[in-house]
Amino acid sequence: MTTARVLYHLVRADFLERVRRRSFLLILGFAAWLGYLAAVGRIMLNLGEYRGVYNSAWIGALMALVTTSFLSLAGFYMVKNAIDRDEQTRVGQILAATPMSKPFYTLAKALSNFVVLAAMVGVLGVAAVAMQLARGEDPHLRLWPLLSPFLLIAVPGMAVTAALAVLFESISWLRRGLGNVVYFFLWTTLLALSAGSNLPDFAGIDLFMNDMGAGVRAVASNYKEAFTLELNVGGVTLPPKRFVWNGLHWSAGMVGGRLAWLVIAVFLALLAAVFFHRFDPARERRRGGKGSDLEPAAEENGDTHLAPVHLTPLPPAQRRFPFSHLVLAEVRLMLKGRSRWWYLVALGLWLGTLLSPLEAARQVLAFAWIWPVLLWSAMGMRESRFATDALVFSCAHSLRRQLPAAWLAGVLLAAITGSGGALRFLLGGHWVSLLAWGAAVLFIPSFALACGVWSGGSKLFEAIFTIWWYVGPVNHAPEADFVGVSPSPEVRISLFYAGAAVILLGLAFLGRRRQLYRNDGGLSLSRPASAT
Repeated sequence: MTTARVLYHLVRADFLERVRRRSFLLILGFAAWLGYLAAVGRIMLNLGEYRGVYNSAWIGALMALVTTSFLSLAGFYMVKNAIDRDEQTRVGQILAATPMSKPFYTLAKALSNFVVLAAMVGVLGVAAVAMQLARGEDPHLRLWPLLSPFLLIAVPGMAVTAALAVLFESISWLRRGLGNVVYFFLWTTLLALSAGSNLPDFAGIDLFMNDMGAGVRAVASNYKEAFTLELNVGGVTLPPKRFVWNGLHWSAGMVGGRLAWLVIAVFLALLAAVFFHRFDPARERRRGGKGSDLEPAAEENGDTHLAPVHLTPLPPAQRRFPFSHLVLAEVRLMLKGRSRWWYLVALGLWLGTLLSPLEAARQVLAFAWIWPVLLWSAMGMRESRFATDALVFSCAHSLRRQLPAAWLAGVLLAAITGSGGALRFLLGGHWVSLLAWGAAVLFIPSFALACGVWSGGSKLFEAIFTIWWYVGPVNHAPEADFVGVSPSPEVRISLFYAGAAVILLGLAFLGRRRQLYRNDGGLSLSRPASAT
C-alpha cells in the first residue's frame, strides 16, 4: 500500500470517528450559531462610525474573521485529543508496532484535525451565502469576493490550529490542563499580533484593516484608525454610516503570505514528531516508579517467588459515617502531585491579596483563583478518566456522600486560596465585595463539578473558565465578573452567581445520578438486594 493511500485511510478513519461524536455536533452547532449571530447583526465589524454594505465582499470578510478569531479557539479544544484517544483505546500500541514513522503519524493527525476544522469552515461558508440572501442589502452574489477570505484567511488559520493541537499533545507538560490554559493566552497573543503590527498576520486582521480603512477614507477624510470585531449581547446597534467595500485585490505577495501559514502548519506538525513518545510503554513504567508488592523478588539463593502480602483487617462497622474523612480524602486527592513551587506561588498570591492596596488586591484575587484551575477541572471527571467509576459508583450512597465531598473539597480550595481577599473585605467593611467573594467560592467548584460530570473530561471547564476569567475579572466586564473585582460590585450580579452555583450543583447531581444508573454495578447495588 502506497504512502499516500495509508495517509488517506488514516485521515478518513479518524475523521469518521470524530464526526460520530457529540463534541463534533456541539462545535458544528457553535459554528452555525456564529453564522446566525453575524446574520442578525450581533457580531459586528465596525470601522469607527462606519460599517460596510452587506455585499459579498463584506460578508465574506466578516465571516472569515469570525471563523479565524472564534473557531480557532473552540476548534483547538475539540481536536486536541487525537493522540490521547489512540493511547486510551490502545490503538497507539498497534500503530507503534508498524513501520509507521513518527513524522508520518503526527502529520496524519494534524491533517485529520484540519479536515474536521475545514468542515466547520464549510458550514460558515454556506452560512455566508444564506446571510447575504437574507440581509438583502446587495442581492448580487459574487462567489470569489465571498469565498476567497474563507480559502485564503480561514483555511490557513485552521491548519495552524490543527497542527498546534498535535504539538501540544506531543509535549508532555502541555498535554493536559496546563496546555489548555497556555493555548488560550497563545491565541490572544496571535490575535493581538494580527492587528496593526508588522509581525505575521495569523487572523488576516491587518489585511482587512488596511484595505477597509482606505475605503472609509475615500468617503470620510477625517477617519481615524478604528477596527472592531465584537459580539453585541444587547440590542442590535449598527453604525448609521455605511460605505461600499468591494473586497481585497489579492496580489501574489498577499496570496504567498497566506499560503506561508500552511507551510508553518506542516512545520509544527513535523516538530511535534520530535516530542512524540510513540506510545513507548517504558515511558509509562518510568512514571510508575516502584512496582507493587506482587512483583517477583530475588532471594540470595537466586530463587524468585512472590513477596508476602500483609493485609490489614477491616475495622468494625461504624454507625456514623465519618463524612469529614471523605472530604479530607478528596482534598488530598485534589492536591496530589502538586510540587512545592505550586504552594509557593499560591502563598505569594495569598500574601499579595492580603497586603496590596485594596484596588490592586482585587486584581490579585482574580489571579489567585486562576492558579488552581487545573485542580478544579479534575472534579467530577476523575472517575471516568481513570476508569474507577465502577468502583466508586458501587459504594454505598455514593451520590449522597462522594459527590458532596468532592464539591466541598473544591469549595475549601476556593475559600483558602482566596481567603486573603475575604480578610481584606471583612476588615474594611466592604460587605458587597464580601458577598461577591462568597458567591465566587460557591460558583467556581459548582461549575467545575457540573462540567466534569457531564463532559467526562477537563477541557470544557478549563476552556470556558479561562475565557470567562479573562473577559470578566481581568477586563472588568461587569456581567461576567464572577469574582467581583470591580470597585463597586453589584449585589444582583453576586446573587446571580450564587443562584447559578445552586443550579450547577443540581445539574452535577443529575449527571452523576444518570451515570449511576448507566453503570451496571451502580444500578445493581443502588437498590436493596432481594433475598434468595
